[in-house]
Amino acid sequence: MPRRGDARNTNDARAQAAYGVAEAARYLKLSPATLRSWTVGRPYPTASGTSHFRPLLELPLRKPPLLSFWNLVEAHVLRSLRTEHGVSVKDLRKALRYAEQELDIERLLLRRDLCIEAGRLFLERYGQLIELSASGQLAMRRVFDEHLKRVEWDERQFPVRLYPFVASDSLDSSRPIAIDPLVAFGRPVIQRGGISTGTIAERIDAGETVTELAGDYSLSEAEIEQAVLYERAA
Repeated sequence: MPRRGDARNTNDARAQAAYGVAEAARYLKLSPATLRSWTVGRPYPTASGTSHFRPLLELPLRKPPLLSFWNLVEAHVLRSLRTEHGVSVKDLRKALRYAEQELDIERLLLRRDLCIEAGRLFLERYGQLIELSASGQLAMRRVFDEHLKRVEWDERQFPVRLYPFVASDSLDSSRPIAIDPLVAFGRPVIQRGGISTGTIAERIDAGETVTELAGDYSLSEAEIEQAVLYERAA
């Protein structure tokens, strides 16, 4: 029977449907079209007509498509492997199949194994599949590590918290924003204090100042500014 910490446990808050595709894309600083392809798939033209490639992520609800917190983490990791390097979905699918069949790890994109030996083997195999140079593999490892540093795992090695990038073009090592399925219904918050980033942006739009909000929430002005940037960054 699935237990808490098991990716098959649908009673775990982390596994439950919670985020629409557009909402999740905004939180992860991804193109909605890209995330939709990863979660729903998409049609593509062929010489004989139209075909369709299978999604990369397994969603808890497909009609309408809704992501779980665990799906957010998987998409966050995919961002480093796919978006940052422009590698084809076909090659990525091969590498994921290798991880499952050869390393015997289900849903590797969720696992802390990515930080250790399995991650090294995965990236080596991934690099071989796409014929990436040794220097290219080193560069990929750096970007991959920056993404993995933004995930916290529980004692069973499954994700419990995600620290998304503040802006789509940033690999900054700071982690001012957090997404935790047990805090604020899984919506982004300022890590120190747990205040919703959406609430901060709404109050700024209503005419309040950064200084006023920093005083109200006992936060620094920099934290308030980062929350607003996160909410408004493309």
